[in-house]
Amino acid sequence: MAQFNEYHLDPKQFSFLNLLQENWQAIRDEFISFRQNASPEEIELAFNVMGPKSKTIKTKGKSKYSAFGVLFQGMFIEQYIQAHHLTYPQYELQNVSEKVLELRNHYFPKLATAIAQTNALHENVLRNVYFGTFLPGLDVKLHVNYNPHMNRGYLGLIVPEGDIAMKICHDKLYWHEGEFMVLDHSYPHCPHNYTDYERTVLVVDFFKTDQPREDVARFEQELVKQRMEEDPYSLGVFGKNDKAKPEDFVLYGLSHQLEWDKGLGA
Repeated sequence: MAQFNEYHLDPKQFSFLNLLQENWQAIRDEFISFRQNASPEEIELAFNVMGPKSKTIKTKGKSKYSAFGVLFQGMFIEQYIQAHHLTYPQYELQNVSEKVLELRNHYFPKLATAIAQTNALHENVLRNVYFGTFLPGLDVKLHVNYNPHMNRGYLGLIVPEGDIAMKICHDKLYWHEGEFMVLDHSYPHCPHNYTDYERTVLVVDFFKTDQPREDVARFEQELVKQRMEEDPYSLGVFGKNDKAKPEDFVLYGLSHQLEWDKGLGA
């Protein structure tokens, strides 16, 4: 029986996640089909344009975290690109928003439909939706995601057996296929994948439901403006303030991470 607390939340209290969870196998199949059938150009487009970038969150060694998605700050990716007038020099002769719309429609129609239906029924509660893949050996430095207005859900899609876990505060939590893990990412955390296989989840950020909607929406606008000024290719997801404080390492019993985090310029 899972023990829930202020940073590990019971997914059952967020009924608007049900439609995504009910369709988890179809969403997984769309991801697998994309990875197997997309051209090299399409894969490059997804990871270069549809993936939020972070200059703050670092990993140990050469293993990486890869991400790309379809929804950012409540807008589908092609709408987000247009709204923020994003430019991509490597695609300067192409209409990038049209290209990602074509890719989204072709490979991820069921995911997009589930998102649209959920947001239509729940006042655009879903803010970011993207695939997150941990490559084998991944070890992420201790950090926070400074999003006091949102919680983050992880819907397990491809989760092999072994030591693939999220260390957050005093807990070590594990993903499971077809199930949501919901966290308050404003608490210090550091995930890892100590297996020989990839792990992929659907990352779903959503407005906190215990705060007035107008307050969290206003804060999101302010935070996204700041992050887009820092780095427009963060897509408003990550920022310079995604750093754990030195005292967090000791407070949450994660001080073993401190030395190599220092070596990474923490």
